[in-house]
Amino acid sequence: MLARPAHVDTGRHGSPAPNAPAGERGQLIVVANRLPITVSTKDGAPVVRRSVGGLATGLREPHERLGGTWVGWPGRVDRLSPPARDAVARRLEAEHLVPVTLSEREVRVFYEGIANGVLWPICHDRLDRLPLRVTGWDVYEEVNERFAEATTGCHRPGDRIWIHDYQLLRTPALVRRRLPHARIGFFLHVPFPNPEIFFALPTRRWLMEGMLGADVIGFHTRRYRGHFTAALRRLYGIEMEADGTIAWEGRRVHLGVFPMGVDAAGLAERGASRRVNGTVLDLRASRQRLLVGIDRLDYSKGIPRRLLALERLLIEHPEWRGRVRLVQVAVPSRGRVHAYRQVRREVDRLIGRINGELGTPSWTPVHYVYRSVPQPMLLALYRAADVMLVTPVRDGMNLVAKEFVASRTDEEGVLVLSELAGAADELTEALRVNPYDVDQMAEAMHQALTMEGRERRDRMRALRTVVRDNDVHRWTASFLEALEAAG
Repeated sequence: MLARPAHVDTGRHGSPAPNAPAGERGQLIVVANRLPITVSTKDGAPVVRRSVGGLATGLREPHERLGGTWVGWPGRVDRLSPPARDAVARRLEAEHLVPVTLSEREVRVFYEGIANGVLWPICHDRLDRLPLRVTGWDVYEEVNERFAEATTGCHRPGDRIWIHDYQLLRTPALVRRRLPHARIGFFLHVPFPNPEIFFALPTRRWLMEGMLGADVIGFHTRRYRGHFTAALRRLYGIEMEADGTIAWEGRRVHLGVFPMGVDAAGLAERGASRRVNGTVLDLRASRQRLLVGIDRLDYSKGIPRRLLALERLLIEHPEWRGRVRLVQVAVPSRGRVHAYRQVRREVDRLIGRINGELGTPSWTPVHYVYRSVPQPMLLALYRAADVMLVTPVRDGMNLVAKEFVASRTDEEGVLVLSELAGAADELTEALRVNPYDVDQMAEAMHQALTMEGRERRDRMRALRTVVRDNDVHRWTASFLEALEAAG
């Protein structure tokens, strides 16, 4: 066992919120790579802001509502002065957040090298993105050990532990080693890949055995769970029982399907605010029809093929020239990883070519926004969009699609959705497309732009029912109910 690092606060922070589960169930301990806030520096002073991303956004509300502790990385705090570090520590303690700090080397090897340079492409079917030689698994284990140490320091009898995602695949087993009788859940927010791809990793058994330290392992879809059970069968000869459990080291491990949702009611309310309505009117002031794409700048999101599909639309249906434009928001992501710098260059090149060849002095086909966008602007784009384009080449769930639907209280707008996003299993009234088929995507855009009002509203009404009935609160409750029943 690793010695407890002196710079990781593993003590219990505060007490559960007044409405937290009481009695013997104890608190909920959320364990994720990042805290729901990120600490950075500006002019030598600490800047604390809310983290972005689907996991932080989805879990922030349950953490606040259920009470308890969140264990995660706060961002770069090592460059702060001692008084600034003390101020940040007090802020984290007040919000029941336990920081696991990472050195520059650990960020480079664990986060950029292994998590995002190896595991992310494997989980998104991109063997071509793997480095020729993979090193750093020892650092991945060391960081997972630190998260396990911090989690153990927070735990008291009756607490429930909920560990998240591909950065922490080893943490469930490492916590189990320290707390044999703890109730541990693990949720994988990315796809579990087909075994033929997963088995390219020499560490495949070690990673799966890490996950199997949990009592409940959750996936977004039946397909991802099926890939996991196929890997279990081939590696260990284990079959899942009819009740969704397997036998592992004297325990029953439940393998569940829990499609993640969004805060549907909150998004609808915030989307109807006066500020958002004003921006919607500004966006609709032009006579041009509005296509919208909102993504992290990631090769899994399919932005280059989406741009090529727009180009095909304008070539095959020239009547749309000057009458439609694409607003593509690309949030900067993992800029120090080589593959992400490559995709940025590719997107820049495509947008420049399309705008240069098809644009006119009075019309630009693609309006490109390369930066983080505040939520009021995102909601305004959702509300103003005639067509929302969510076309990843592989995605665990994709909450953008659900946020778009939740915000459309007017029951207007058309969702064009990749069949390779986890959300496609639920959002069956979207226009579903193969993101590798550029011509089909172009025709889906045309179909969406020409769809009659009654069909648009019928489809959106059905989508909104699904998103409302399967929101983030139901996702949280269903997983925690399964965890409560496990044990």
